[in-house]
Amino acid sequence: MTAVRSPAQRLLLPIILSGTFVQLFSVTVMQVGVVDVQRDLGAGAGESQLVLAAYTLSYACSLIVSARLGGKYGCRKMFVAGMAVFTLASIGAAAAPAAWVLIAGRLLQGFGSGMMAPQILSIIQSAVPPDRRAAALSAFGATMAAASLAGPVLGGVLIQLDPLGLGWRAAMLLTVPVGIAALALSPALPPDRGERTTERVDRTGAALSLLGLALLVFPLTTGRDAGWPWWTWLSLALAAALLAGFAISQRRAADPLVHPSAVAEPATRWGLGIVLVFNAGVPSFTLLLSMHLQGVRGWSPLQTGLGITPYAIGALAGSGIANRLGRRFGPWALAVSSLAMGSVSLLVPVTISDPGPRWVYWLALCLGGIGFGVFTASAFTQIIARVRPEAATSVSGLLPTAQQLGGTLGVTFAGIAYATSAGNPGQALWHAMTYEAAVFALAAGFAVGLAGSSARKAPAIC
Repeated sequence: MTAVRSPAQRLLLPIILSGTFVQLFSVTVMQVGVVDVQRDLGAGAGESQLVLAAYTLSYACSLIVSARLGGKYGCRKMFVAGMAVFTLASIGAAAAPAAWVLIAGRLLQGFGSGMMAPQILSIIQSAVPPDRRAAALSAFGATMAAASLAGPVLGGVLIQLDPLGLGWRAAMLLTVPVGIAALALSPALPPDRGERTTERVDRTGAALSLLGLALLVFPLTTGRDAGWPWWTWLSLALAAALLAGFAISQRRAADPLVHPSAVAEPATRWGLGIVLVFNAGVPSFTLLLSMHLQGVRGWSPLQTGLGITPYAIGALAGSGIANRLGRRFGPWALAVSSLAMGSVSLLVPVTISDPGPRWVYWLALCLGGIGFGVFTASAFTQIIARVRPEAATSVSGLLPTAQQLGGTLGVTFAGIAYATSAGNPGQALWHAMTYEAAVFALAAGFAVGLAGSSARKAPAIC
């Protein structure tokens, strides 16, 4: 007999997944709006790059510490605080009179997202009954897929339609009603009483991780456009030293930010690796495609948004079947979806330049979206199912950190591949998509490794 769920239980997933939606929507929404920002605010090339980079910088840097704070002070409080910071920052960014105000708003948005993201996975693990947890994680993955693609699609539509003359500001405001609704319904979230710990927050580890990640992400997101000056290399060297110090400190700390068992199991290490590598291909794929369609093919923001809609439709379809495929095939579903993405990466530069029927390009994008949806909606499910309960909080911060770092690395390396033939746009896109195909093939290899380690170590997904 199926248990009757209370209204609060029915609201749980919509509330916390609204946080997932606004987080990942905000990563990509400005990809099609940066040209309008330059025109409206008089932003230079460096400021425009910071508009895109500031959000990812603060988001990626705060995840590990936020996961630990959620364990100490409560996931509900951290989620609500993060959503409040994010929503207020979104309003401030949309009203920005100057580029520096928009950059500051994007930084605060990222911090708010970083406060929320680890709590979502922790709440699913602690508040959703075991028999519904796999479906909840699948819905979480499907929301990630939808939000990542909704940014450029809806952003392009709003910028083109220009409601009330708001332009890019309308795209920035799109998350505000979602945030207000989530805050209004937040009393339905489970209380924090049973989640708090008496352990201290490792301040040394927090400082090392925050500063190390900041020094890593900032030059990666701005260095290529700046011509890789000396300070970018110094920043990367300091980041390596600080993150190495962080790893050493976690072995010696009495109350480490990252639980020792979080990366003790081979399945968890393979899982973090596949999330990092796969996401080194995904954001850069849509970013470069959007830039190529607008800058080389001359498409408008609306045409560009509609031009990647088949990818979004495929992602939704893939998300719908991901849970069943994950149950039946396990990590092998991740391997096949990664290879599908790699194949589509090689097809895109051919079909987009082909004067023949446009439906071949649409079909290729749709197939790529299916692969993306299957992977995104099932990867976290399969990894977290293999995590020890005491390590769940740490992994809740490590997984989105790997996701964001992978995306940052991917945008950098794919951009370098594209720039090697900037004088020949067709060749430039081919080089970038060859990089994408290689990354997705590597992700498939990590999925095979995850399958092998799971066969020896992990329990079956229930």
